[in-house]
Amino acid sequence: MDRAVYDRMAEIDGEHWWFTARREIIANLIQRQAPLKPGARILEVGAGTGSNIALLQRFGRVDAIEPDDAARALASRRTGVAVKGGLLPDGVELEDGAYDLIVLLDVLEHIPGDREALAALRAKLAPGGRLLVTVPAMPWLWSAHDAAHHHQRRYTFAGLKAVFEQAGFRIRYRSHFNTVLFPLIAAARAVGRLTGREGGDDAMPPRPVNAILSGLFGAERHWVGRGSLPFGVSLAVVAEPGLPGTTR
Repeated sequence: MDRAVYDRMAEIDGEHWWFTARREIIANLIQRQAPLKPGARILEVGAGTGSNIALLQRFGRVDAIEPDDAARALASRRTGVAVKGGLLPDGVELEDGAYDLIVLLDVLEHIPGDREALAALRAKLAPGGRLLVTVPAMPWLWSAHDAAHHHQRRYTFAGLKAVFEQAGFRIRYRSHFNTVLFPLIAAARAVGRLTGREGGDDAMPPRPVNAILSGLFGAERHWVGRGSLPFGVSLAVVAEPGLPGTTR
């Protein structure tokens, strides 16, 4: 991503409705679909400016990697975690069989070789370990926001499932999320295409609006992980190494 995008993330990721609500959803998803034993080892791939590390530390000991030099330095200062550099699939030194949980939170869509990246991470999971991935969904929602954030793609579930299976994973759980606000976001993206708007959708709204959006989006934590939402702006998948099998 461009330097300006990382700088903007650092400014807003503590309070912006999307970041705060997504962290609540991820926490519940880990509890329900990837429960961890005490002392578990967790790896965050694409840690960005470090806004998810404190959340993940509630569940275990966290390592992290981030290819951008400035974002990596900021994440390390913020969290006290010595975030590593490097790029998947071949440019990161990680211990094989080490991690009980590996997370990529809106990261896979940035990687040109998504299948190769997932295949490289499979060897890093401990026996019984799981992979948690969130990605932007619905290719028809592609907008200037995706271009500004250097996304390579948005995913359908069928497309994402194929990538996981080709990388040697079996999907245990999947769901869309960011469903409550889907009509509003879809309408905003459509208006943006019609008007030729450029740039991302990550402006910080006024505090009352931010609180309302955070509450609406965050309410999905009560559903995600229990059942599967049929549509939404994003997709979440929990997978484990193995042959393709039945998904929920």
